[in-house]
This record gives sequence, C-alpha cells and structure tokens, in this order.
Amino acid sequence: MNFLTLKPEAFGLDISDLSLKIIKLRKKGRRIRVVSFGEKEVKPGIIKEGEVIQKEELAEIIKQAMKEVKKEKLRTKYVVASLPEERAFFQVIQMPKISKEDLRSAIIYEAENYIPLPIEKVYLDFQIIPQTDKNIDHLDILICAIPRETVDPYFSSLKLAGLEPQSLEVESLAITRALIKDGVTSSPVLIIDFGATRTSFIIFSGTSLRFTSSISVSSMNFTEIISKSLGIDLNKAEKLKIKYGLEKELKSKSKKITKSTKERNKIFEALVPALVDLTQQIKKHLLYYQTHSFHEHLSSNGRKVSKILLCGGGSNLKGLKELLARELNLPVELGNPWINILSEKQKDTFGIPPEKSLGFTTALGLALRAIKENPFYD
Repeated sequence: MNFLTLKPEAFGLDISDLSLKIIKLRKKGRRIRVVSFGEKEVKPGIIKEGEVIQKEELAEIIKQAMKEVKKEKLRTKYVVASLPEERAFFQVIQMPKISKEDLRSAIIYEAENYIPLPIEKVYLDFQIIPQTDKNIDHLDILICAIPRETVDPYFSSLKLAGLEPQSLEVESLAITRALIKDGVTSSPVLIIDFGATRTSFIIFSGTSLRFTSSISVSSMNFTEIISKSLGIDLNKAEKLKIKYGLEKELKSKSKKITKSTKERNKIFEALVPALVDLTQQIKKHLLYYQTHSFHEHLSSNGRKVSKILLCGGGSNLKGLKELLARELNLPVELGNPWINILSEKQKDTFGIPPEKSLGFTTALGLALRAIKENPFYD
C-alpha cells in the first residue's frame, strides 16, 4: 500500500536543433509562477532535423543550461522534455465504446492502418478526446507515434545529464497546452510555430489537437536569404532582419529615398519568394484540413479555421502578422503563452522579456504538464 505518492517537482525542457529552453513553474493556491528559467544555444550538428546526432555533447549542454538558469536554482532531477514535431505522426481515429482493458489493444491494432512504420519500431501513445455531445456512439481517440530511433537518443542524453524524465512529449501538444485557454476552442484554430529551423502548423479544435505538419521555411532560412542577397555575414543579416522585418516602406511622411529605405526594400524583395512559399504552404494545409476533417462532429462551416495564432522565436518578425492576415484573409494574432498561467490582471512575466515569451511557448507548455501531473494540482 502506498501511503505517500507525492510526485517530485519537475521542470520543462524544450530541446530544438539550435537551442534549449528551461521553465520551472510552481503552484501555490490558485497562483502559478515561474521560479526558474533559462536558455542555451546548441551548436549546429549536435541535433539535425530533430535527430540527436551527438548524445554526450547534448548532455553537457543540458547540464550547463541547468547551472545557468535565472531566479531559483534547479534542485530537481525530474524533467518533462520535448520531442521533435517533424518526427511525430498524429491521427484522430474513431473507436467503439469498449472497456479500458480492451481499448489499448484495439487502438494498437487500428493504429497500424495510419502509421507509416512497423508498430514495433515506434512508441505509441493515445488520449481519449473529451466529448461535448453525450449522444455520440463512439470514442474519438488522438493517437501519436514517434520512431524509437528518434526517441531513444533524447532519453539517453537526458540520463547522461543526470536527469530522470518524468515524461517526453511532442512539441505540438505542449504548444497547444500553453496557447489554448483552458484547452477548449469553439472553432478550429491554426497555430503557426515559426521557429529557427522549421515552421510547424498545428490545428486545434474543440478539446484536442487535430492536425500537424512541418515545413522547412524558417526564421534562419530568412536570415540566410538576406545574407546571400546583400552579401553580408549571418550576424549582420540577423540584425537587419530584426530591424526592418517585412515592412517594405518606411512609416514616414518623408518621400526621400535614403540608404535605410533602399536597404529595407532590398530585404523585403529578397524575402518575397520565401514569403510566397510560406503563404502557399499555409493555404495548402488549410485546404487539406478543411476537406479531410470528417471525423469532427461539426458542420462543414464549423470545420473552417477561424483564426491563426503565431508563436515561436520568429513570430515577432515585424510585418509578419499583417502580411499573413492580408494574404490569408484570416485574423492573425500573436499567441499568448501566459494565458493559462497569468490572470487577465497580471502583467508580470517573471523576468522573461515579453518579446522573448513566444520563444518559450513550448517550454511553458511542458512546465504546465509538469505541475499538472502532480496529484495535488487542482
């Protein structure tokens, strides 16, 4: 008999190709606060396209990042860590209402029809999607599979860093936990995670994630285009990208053509092909979802995406929100990764600069899972 089953405190660790981000939350009463946070660069080549190439090197970076966190020192070895979005397979399936004992084996059998790898070569997990209509005669199940050869090196790196993984979670699940208020939407929402090495599309509807996909267009891709077009190094290109963004014309009454104006216009014109690619990819994925979301218990109009939320470090790019809204004819907003942490009256982001908050979206979602897994979280 277990008289004491308290789970130890854990922190969220977002691992991506070029960076680590750490968030540790603590709940006291109804208030949640950030008690530790930090970030660390990952050298190119240690992780490539979501695959860990150098486990020992990644472990050392994790240990260093833990030592350098701001605010409170990390005194726990338990972690909720991310897994790469581009390596995961998601699918919503329908299953009959059967006993929990029979459900798992039935899901494993059914999942083989959707996963493009042998079932023995993946880790498979699922969750029952909460039903809003009691008259539905079946269960909607969200299944997620990720190759074992992808997961095992992440697990090994965490162990080499002296950590005990409490759970490993695909980024998109953490992102939706951070951005969707109370985990419920009245209509589908497209989340675009504009990261350093890729952009992910995540559609959340009702009470569950419904669709994910990733493309190679990225914030770093934009920097490389500017560098090549203007014949400058990557550091200068990154600074110019942040300074000018996607605004073609200066917001000034003066019509004088300055060096700054020319530079701004060159940057915009250089990025046009990548921007066209990005918007076309978004339209393609929206159309796919619209025509394949038959599993949702909504009218065809109800399956239409109502708005877009941006997150990720690249989402603060000047002009990106406005450009996408114009090209896609949809409301586009910057996501609020604090929506399930801070009340409407709270403005303090615990030392994390507001402009950096969107880059911590995944880490905040992982940290929320860490405290919600505690049986005394209510």
